[in-house]
Amino acid sequence: MSAHDEGRTWLPPTDHPRLLAAWAETGAATGFAAHRLRYGPLPQVEGAELIDLVARSGLRGRGGAGFPTARKLRAVADGRGRRTVVANGCEGDPAGAKDGVLLELAPHLVLDGIVLAARAVGAAEAFLCVHAGSRLVHTLSAVLAGRRSDGVEVELAEIPRRFVASEETALVNALTTGDARPTVSPPRPARRGVRGRPTLVDNVETLAHIALIARHGDRWFREAGTRDSPGTTLVTVGGAVALPGVYEIDLGMPVADVLALAGGATEPLSAIQIGGLGGSWLPLPYACRMPLTHEDARAAGAALGVAAIVAFPQRACGVAETARVLRYLADESAGQCGPCMFGLPAVADDMAVLAGAADRSGAVLHRLHTRLDVIPGRGACAHPDGAVRFAAGALRVFAADVARHAHGVPCAWAASPSWLPVPGNRREGAR
Repeated sequence: MSAHDEGRTWLPPTDHPRLLAAWAETGAATGFAAHRLRYGPLPQVEGAELIDLVARSGLRGRGGAGFPTARKLRAVADGRGRRTVVANGCEGDPAGAKDGVLLELAPHLVLDGIVLAARAVGAAEAFLCVHAGSRLVHTLSAVLAGRRSDGVEVELAEIPRRFVASEETALVNALTTGDARPTVSPPRPARRGVRGRPTLVDNVETLAHIALIARHGDRWFREAGTRDSPGTTLVTVGGAVALPGVYEIDLGMPVADVLALAGGATEPLSAIQIGGLGGSWLPLPYACRMPLTHEDARAAGAALGVAAIVAFPQRACGVAETARVLRYLADESAGQCGPCMFGLPAVADDMAVLAGAADRSGAVLHRLHTRLDVIPGRGACAHPDGAVRFAAGALRVFAADVARHAHGVPCAWAASPSWLPVPGNRREGAR
């Protein structure tokens, strides 16, 4: 399921729209004139003043590990020489659809945030990155052509559609050399990014929040969310729910309430998959009680890097589902370090053998655990770590099924189509 499947967008009304307030009122994307009529001109808050405002708001990044946004802004502002801003609108993880929805429905809010962030760090140029071939390329080209620069030149950049190409160092590498593969760090892009310049790389949703904070203030922003994870966020909900789509929620909302926004589960569930294909599995009923924040996800051994939730039904096979995802992740390797080039295919092979219940000795399960222990922290980027987290979560959450598979007894649904958005494994009947 994707919020853009078949050229349509499912985006039911929300209780507390901020980013999507204009769409909630009109049911349509707003042009530049209507945007400025609603929000007014760009606020005259710049430099250290804006960075301090963002710091007081507690805004955290909406595209990765939830890093404090003000710390990134300060690091780039303190850099030497010309500075650059990169707005990340690429969603390499097929579980996510929220950035595409935001760029389609509120592009000028994102562009406001780009301009304000550029002013805050002292940058005169910015890049808005989306995947090559996306329908957003045409839409955003027209949006940029019909908008004045506000003193910051924003260039639309097309990035190859690969899983790892949306990682921040991969974007920097693509804009500098044309090669959209992650690079070994440090230094981070804030110190040496595009063409060696201090570079702010932020998710497009993060930048849209900056545009709202600059207009409404830090106290307004903190009226939603929790103390440590303030504000609203966009989340993609899929799987066995009545209304799959993208929703704007208060951070800290329990997963069960998020599923209720999506019309609730359509059948009994066995687990929740959270954080995209580099995220993890969580058991029920624990997962449904969990507040949706970075802190709570981390405490559960998961990650909220991609704000996506998939409701996984009891009748599906979690072992087979995990094997499909791991094969996809192995195929999406950048091919530049051992843990990815050799470790991930080996893990995917082991999980496939386990899914097919083709080994009754227990050797494959033992080998799988061994490999999952040695891969993390050794890759050139976080891709192998995410794949290991996904696999390890499956072994925990589906432990009973894993034991049956390991003794040569596959699930009846082991060969069923995928419920997770694995390319090439679209579930029949998905809208």
